[in-house]
Amino acid sequence: MSIDRPIHTALAVRHDDAPRVSFEFFPPASETMDASLRQTVARLASRQPEFVSVTYGAGGSTRERTLSTLRRILAENRLDVAGHLTCIGASREEVDQVIAEYAAAGIRRIVALRGDPPEGAGTHYRPHPQGYANAAELCAAVSAHGGFEIAVAAYPEKHPESADFDADIDMLKRKVDHGATMAITQFFFDNDVFETYLERVRRAGIDIPIVPGLLPIHDFARVSAFARRCGASIPGWLERGFGELDDDPQTRSMVAAALAAEQVDDLVERGIGQFHFYTMNRADLTFAVCHLLGLRPRMSAMPQLAEAS
Repeated sequence: MSIDRPIHTALAVRHDDAPRVSFEFFPPASETMDASLRQTVARLASRQPEFVSVTYGAGGSTRERTLSTLRRILAENRLDVAGHLTCIGASREEVDQVIAEYAAAGIRRIVALRGDPPEGAGTHYRPHPQGYANAAELCAAVSAHGGFEIAVAAYPEKHPESADFDADIDMLKRKVDHGATMAITQFFFDNDVFETYLERVRRAGIDIPIVPGLLPIHDFARVSAFARRCGASIPGWLERGFGELDDDPQTRSMVAAALAAEQVDDLVERGIGQFHFYTMNRADLTFAVCHLLGLRPRMSAMPQLAEAS
């Protein structure tokens, strides 16, 4: 197999200067998925992430499962957790109740997102008549409650509904003005795209941490479908490389781990020190990348909230 892109460095092993990481999970929908997620969280917990987040289904469809999963991770794994929260399809009163439930559960981080319409509801976003209009207003509501670190979404290739990059970055600035303390990006595979975006953000006067969101490729067809929906590009070299491995899962897994580790390694060389992994509730590739990059267990028993720096 040949991938038409040079890998500029060997997989470096880092120790004291290892990057910081966080992991994203989604709430399980069955007992089998629940058992699998428990194993995944336990394995990745050994890397002592800054925090782990749990997603919130379209229109709040996983509200109870999201909260119960967060509570369990807090109790069983003693990790700092972040609950996702959206404003689509919910009144302000309903959203405020979820914020209060998170606070009561001891959750001190929220990933505040506008949210996507539920499947079958069309693709055009319509705010709830009695709800928060967008993620900026949602940030203001979380900030008003007090006591939360607020993470928001950022889009290196701009949100597909944004008219242009200026409008997209203006929305990010509004979220920061309303309390956001960190931004996690949509996944990307071209580090030049992220670096260019980061330069744009800094020129706009936005100084919160912009954490790259990375997606190790377990299933290339599925990732390609995700990318089409969210406006993320798939480089030609990546498509060609995985297209030759449909019937070779063992090699595909090794290539995926190597490419994900190399992407992080290159970003570290560019001065990036914190990463958020979209795990798809699977530990293998994310664990491999963390291991290859020297992300060993830390000594502290209970990670603290990361400072926004």
